[in-house]
Amino acid sequence: MRQSQILMGFMTLLSVAICAFPAGAQEPQHPCPQIRAACEAAGFVHGKGKEGFGLSRDCIRPIMQGTAQRPKATKPLPQVDTQLIAACKAANPNFGQKKHQHS
Repeated sequence: MRQSQILMGFMTLLSVAICAFPAGAQEPQHPCPQIRAACEAAGFVHGKGKEGFGLSRDCIRPIMQGTAQRPKATKPLPQVDTQLIAACKAANPNFGQKKHQHS
C-alpha cells in the first residue's frame, strides 16, 4: 500500500513537471544577444568597421544609442523592436557603448 502511494505521488509530480515544461520549450533569450544576432543576420561582422559594416560600430552602437549610422556605414540597420532595446539597456546598460581605453 505504501509503495503504491509513493508511486502515485511520483507519477503526479512527473505529470506536473511535463505540463510545466512542454517539449521544445526554451527559456526566453536575453535581449542583448538578440540584438547582436539581428545585426549579424543583417551582414554586420566583428572587426569590419574599416569596411563600413562593423558589428559594434556600425550596427549595435547606433541601435543602442538611438543615433544615425556614421556616413561610412555600408549596410542598413536591421529593424529592432524598441521594447527589446529597452530590455537590453535594463539588463546591461553598457551594451553597445564605446569602450574607453585607459592610459
